[in-house]
Amino acid sequence: MIIKPRIRGFICTTAHPTGCAAHVAQQIEHVRQQGDLSGQPGAPKSVLVLGCSGGYGLASRVVASFGCGAATLGVSLEKPPSGNKTATAGYYNNAAFDQAAAAQGRYAKTLDGDAFSDEMKARVISEIRDSLGSIDMLVYSLASPVRQHPSTGELHRSVIKPLGEALQIKSVNVDRGEVMEVDLEPATPDETAATVAVMGGEDWEMWVSALKEAGVLGDGFRTVAFTYIGTELTWPIYWEGTLGKAKEDLDRAAAAISGELADLSGGARVAVLKAVVTQAMSAIPVVPLYASLLFRVMKDAGVHEDPIAHIQRMFATQLCGDGAMRLDDEGRIRMDDLEMADPVQDTVRERWQEVSTENLAELADLEGFREDFLKIFGFGIDGVDYDVDVDHTLGHNIG
Repeated sequence: MIIKPRIRGFICTTAHPTGCAAHVAQQIEHVRQQGDLSGQPGAPKSVLVLGCSGGYGLASRVVASFGCGAATLGVSLEKPPSGNKTATAGYYNNAAFDQAAAAQGRYAKTLDGDAFSDEMKARVISEIRDSLGSIDMLVYSLASPVRQHPSTGELHRSVIKPLGEALQIKSVNVDRGEVMEVDLEPATPDETAATVAVMGGEDWEMWVSALKEAGVLGDGFRTVAFTYIGTELTWPIYWEGTLGKAKEDLDRAAAAISGELADLSGGARVAVLKAVVTQAMSAIPVVPLYASLLFRVMKDAGVHEDPIAHIQRMFATQLCGDGAMRLDDEGRIRMDDLEMADPVQDTVRERWQEVSTENLAELADLEGFREDFLKIFGFGIDGVDYDVDVDHTLGHNIG
């Protein structure tokens, strides 16, 4: 079948298997070009990535495998192809990554299912015991809007809302390219608690506890969870909203996990990453406008990074080697240093005040934002012929 993007709201309902495979290959090639990290102090040898099928999670797995030479076990929840419907992009990404790793003789296995469940924890522990013996790193990169609590069975749904009072703030309609004001109602206490339950640190803690109790954590085991803080332009809906409460809970969890890992000489860190285009981020009001402005400024300054470049730099400068880590007062790894540099932020703030529908193309990079969004689903990748029939069940060209 010939596959084209079908966009509905904040999601693309199709994915291109050849495009996804090509995108994974591009990320692998980028990591290879940056040099071998396997001989560096702290380079992991066996890594579990929770939320491995896209974005920063996939990038972490690529760097761990092709940069550090590590065995990788991934967990994600994806939909396979069905009838004339394509699989999700993550399904194709996982297949492409597993095949590329196998071709290099590296262990790589992906488990599909609910990462929040006790069943998945048991499957992962069994696989580690059978194939790896132990792991020395866990990357926690789950990005789900819902979580069924494994103990209570309650289904928690996250919301993206401000706290306290209704909020009117500038945003952009990505499809129409229109700058506008949006009105957002505040979250209720129950909604805030549910968002923390989904996106906070409890599940991260439960994973580490289960793995440690099972005896599959090696000496010096480290774990990192990803977060985003941003600036005062996005704080009303992000850091000062329901999402921020969940992210704050990651800080609490990091401290608790580090205490639990003390006898293994291990530890936990939250890594603050830069703004990039993800499916989840595209649904957050305000953020696409901020990101579009930011991308233009960072590209003009020659400091823009996509997910794979960003994560490769994190491994090379913060997780591997014996250099000093870039930590803030809360002990978080600050990988958003290029985004938060004063010259970048001063320009973004100036443009935020000036931006309108009429000058959006001049001040922002909305087109780049759209291109990055489509790449998530395997579209717009250089070298891929999108007019060629592909087998959407396998990702192989038909003719």
